[in-house]
Amino acid sequence: MTESNVKKWYVVRAVSGQENKVKAYIETEINRLGMGDYISQVLVPTEKVVTVKDGKKIAKDKVYFPGYVMIEANLAGEIPHIIKSITSVIGFLGEVKGGDPVPLRLSEVNRMLGKVDELAVNTDTRAIPFNIGETIKVIDGPFNGFNGTVEKINEEKRKLEVMVKIFGRKTPLELSFMQVEKV
Repeated sequence: MTESNVKKWYVVRAVSGQENKVKAYIETEINRLGMGDYISQVLVPTEKVVTVKDGKKIAKDKVYFPGYVMIEANLAGEIPHIIKSITSVIGFLGEVKGGDPVPLRLSEVNRMLGKVDELAVNTDTRAIPFNIGETIKVIDGPFNGFNGTVEKINEEKRKLEVMVKIFGRKTPLELSFMQVEKV
């Protein structure tokens, strides 16, 4: 890499909610103009958010810094103007009105990229919070409020087989980790 093509990380301000579109627009425009040498990465940091809706776990990617798109680029020549002219781009972060874009410091870049890696890795590496024989309380679903005993733990599916006493009889239930809590 020549000294004239040193890339730094910059933050592009985008219309909130349009981050992924802006990323796609930038990538398309750079490819169309054959300027791939100047921009090596366009990144929208996201995190996985798991919610329970109607008893089902839904994993969604949520934008970690709404309204911001990170780019690793050499802002030579027309590049800043090309990026600023893209739909939904407000401008660069850190610029004085009409001034030059300010690159992120290396420590900020490492923290940001480290956070992205960390968020990607820790999706489901949590330890199993329950033990066999433990008493739990059902907090979601038709048996909400019942207490039960953990009989089996299925790590892959993140489910428990719980023995619950219903009308004086023990009944086995399969419940997700999100549907129960420790007593």
